[in-house]
Amino acid sequence: MKLAMLETGGELKPVAVELAGDEPRYVDLCAVDDSLPCTVHEILEQGLVDRAERAAQTGVSQERFIDGALRAPIARPSKIICIGLNYGDHARETKAEIPSEPVCFGKYPNTITGPDEPVRLPAVAKKVDYEAELVVVIGKSASNVSADEALDYVAGYMVGNDVSARDWQKGRPGGQWLLGKSPDTFAPIGPWIVTSEEVGDPHDLSISLKLNGEVMQDSSTKELIFNLGQIMAHLTQLMTLEPGDIIFTGTPSGVGMARNPQVFLKPGDVVEVTIEKLGTLRNPIID
Repeated sequence: MKLAMLETGGELKPVAVELAGDEPRYVDLCAVDDSLPCTVHEILEQGLVDRAERAAQTGVSQERFIDGALRAPIARPSKIICIGLNYGDHARETKAEIPSEPVCFGKYPNTITGPDEPVRLPAVAKKVDYEAELVVVIGKSASNVSADEALDYVAGYMVGNDVSARDWQKGRPGGQWLLGKSPDTFAPIGPWIVTSEEVGDPHDLSISLKLNGEVMQDSSTKELIFNLGQIMAHLTQLMTLEPGDIIFTGTPSGVGMARNPQVFLKPGDVVEVTIEKLGTLRNPIID
C-alpha cells in the first residue's frame, strides 16, 4: 500500500495511492472510514495501517477517488535522523575512511517539504548540494531492538533528498553540520510512503538523482555500508524511535561537492530523486 497526504479543496487528507499505469489515483481514506484519523502520521501512531488498507481496498473497488496536490507524507516528524557516509561508492569518491559505526546527525521539522514543493536557497549559503536517500519510516516504538528484528518496526519507505549547505556544514569554524543541514525546506520527502510488505528487501533497490534531466547519482542500496537493521539497532541503544520518526539512510556517489568541477544548486534547477518501487520525488529550486 502507498500512503500519502493530499491537499484538496484547501484541506489536507490522508489518502491511499492506486497507480493506474503511471497515473496515480487517490482514495480519501476518511471518506471511506470516518473513524480513521486525519493524517498519515496519526494512522501510524495509532497502529491503524491495517484498517487504512481495508479502507483503501474498499475505496478502489468503489472508485472513490479524489484529486489534489501531494504534500509531505509526514509533515512534522518528532525525529529526523540522518546517517552520513553510508554508501561504499560515496566513501570512495570522497576518499573518506569507512566508519566503524554509523555516523549520525539530525535535522528539524522545519526542513520538511513535499513533492513538487520548492527547496529555498538561503541567501547566506552559496554551496548547496543534493543527496538522494532512502528514507525509513518507523511504524512502532522501538527501543533496544536487535539488528535482526529491527525491520519489524518499520512501517515503510520513502524517497528523500538530504539537501546540504556545504559551506556551512564544513566551511565554518568548528564545523556546523547542524546549520548546514537544517535550513528551511532542506528535507524533501515523498511522494508517498510505500509499506514494507510492498517493498520487500530494502537493501536491493536502485537509487538515482537527476539535476535538470541529467543523471548525477546512479547506484543501489546494495552499496549501503550499514544496513537498516544495524542502523536501527545502533540508534535504539540510546533513544526510542516512535511511529512517524524518519531516518535518512545516506547518499551514494555523485554528489555535487565531489565533482570536478563542483556542482551546486541554483535557482531554476529541478531535482528528481527516483528509488525503485518507491517512485520519484521532484522539487524545484528557488531563492
